Amino acid sequence: MTAWWWWVGGMALLALYVGGRVRQRLRLSRAKHRSLHGHARWSRRLARLMPHYEYSGARFFSCDEAPTEIVAARQRAFGALGQRLRERAPLTRAATDAAAPVISDLQFVSRYRVPFQFSRVVRTELASGAFLQAAQGVTLTDLDGNISYDLAGSYGVNLFGIDFYRTCIDAAVARARRLGPVLGGYHEVVAENARRICAIAGLDEVSFHMSGTEAVMQAVRLARYHTGRRRVVQFCGAYHGWWDEVQPGVGNPRVIRDTFVLREMHDATLEVLRTRCDIACVLVNPLQSLHPNAAAPGDGTLLASDRAAAFDRAAYTAWLRQLREVCTDRGIVLILDEVFLGFRLARGGAQEFFGVQADLVTYGKTLGGGLPVGVVCGRRELMRRFRDDRPSDICFARGTFNAHPYVMAAMHEFLRRLDEPQPDGTPALRDGYAASEAAWTARIARLNARLDAEQLPVRLAHLVSVATVLYTMPSRYNGLFQFYLRAHGLALSWVGTGRLIFSHAYTDADFDAVADRFVAAAREMRDGGWWWASPNATNATIRRQVLRELLRARFSQAPAPVPLTPHAVRSSNAGS
Repeated sequence: MTAWWWWVGGMALLALYVGGRVRQRLRLSRAKHRSLHGHARWSRRLARLMPHYEYSGARFFSCDEAPTEIVAARQRAFGALGQRLRERAPLTRAATDAAAPVISDLQFVSRYRVPFQFSRVVRTELASGAFLQAAQGVTLTDLDGNISYDLAGSYGVNLFGIDFYRTCIDAAVARARRLGPVLGGYHEVVAENARRICAIAGLDEVSFHMSGTEAVMQAVRLARYHTGRRRVVQFCGAYHGWWDEVQPGVGNPRVIRDTFVLREMHDATLEVLRTRCDIACVLVNPLQSLHPNAAAPGDGTLLASDRAAAFDRAAYTAWLRQLREVCTDRGIVLILDEVFLGFRLARGGAQEFFGVQADLVTYGKTLGGGLPVGVVCGRRELMRRFRDDRPSDICFARGTFNAHPYVMAAMHEFLRRLDEPQPDGTPALRDGYAASEAAWTARIARLNARLDAEQLPVRLAHLVSVATVLYTMPSRYNGLFQFYLRAHGLALSWVGTGRLIFSHAYTDADFDAVADRFVAAAREMRDGGWWWASPNATNATIRRQVLRELLRARFSQAPAPVPLTPHAVRSSNAGS
């Protein structure tokens, strides 16, 4: 009888355990976004199965089954655009072509400027130059002397304008020259930098690093060290650097098991945080407020016109406050990753803008005064890397170039100019934040009104001075719009129209000049026939078409197309 009761009791305990694990698993599944971005393992599996195929010859211009006259218009427009880009920047393009075989970054970005089906022909005919010789104000100058308005923003570094950072670097070199590139000891400005950053962030201590990726790595490591937990939560689509733990899906050859990619702005995610005991930290990239649960937009994945973005400050503020409350209740470290957005939204960054205090904040980009840097700022008890009662239990983190004198001097110049009026009477940068959001909202609204008045199927959504281009009619060819923008003197980053990053040095007149070029490029894109669409076309029908093409390519045994030389492509375009 006793054995029987032991058996019953054991089975009951097992049932409770299994039931608890099942409930935990179901909660986790409900908190994952339904897209592939929310399911890292499935995205990796499908990426391995994705076949290659491409459009060439006439198919390049008619993959949406356009009528003959539209195909002919597209061929003429494509040939004219390619000729224009070649004639505009021969030296810049030649330098890029010569450097690409030995610079792997150039090889990568050139392949992913447009969807892969179009990539080979676009690389041949519309290749973009990567070399610059000068920058001034809000413009960049290439090797051929072409001046373009800067919409790339140095990936977020160039917040207050090229001239501002040039001044910071020049002053830093003069100040640090006496010490030089001496590592290990600190330049005298380091202590003041630390005090200023702590005051801005409302936190206690800092550590210096050489990149935003390094800063996020250290923040996560500290959270794990002090909580004794191993799980990391990040949100679907968010970018936190390219290291393994925060890139669990496509792009990372390792399988990551300790990172949960959950839905942002969703109650199911809060339920996971409330009920699990193994979560060390939650990572938030406030840039996601522009496109929650979607990956960073780029033209390389622009298969249709269903890119979505919209900024709702009130809704995102409410979400962050809920998240803050749950993290506090459960002892979870809330990490705000401001490597990209830091100092763009407000002097106190996203914490001030949304009214939420984080436990750890990471900075990078612009804080270095134009030089590379990463910073972690946090609560004192979380920043400590050792334990008084266990001297061998440490959280190690160092770096050869941490607190480099020239970087620290440039940072000092940035922080000083942020808070102090300049000798020439220029107000402190902090005084400009109050009007910044309204100014950018008005500028984007003016441009959108012009596009609407001319019935051009593009609009901009924005978060202060960061914008993304949306397309309002279904099309397979939106990826080509970036090349019309470049031809009209607008410099974009490699993701094309996915992210436009303006500096706060833009005046209304500067932005209006950009708007003129933007509208002209959109007219030319429309007149070239690229935005023709069948009456029955929708984003859903386009995606179904692409899926059918992928399945045919995956399971057919058709030979790969013969590569075309540039001459053959141009001949095909002209003669079709």
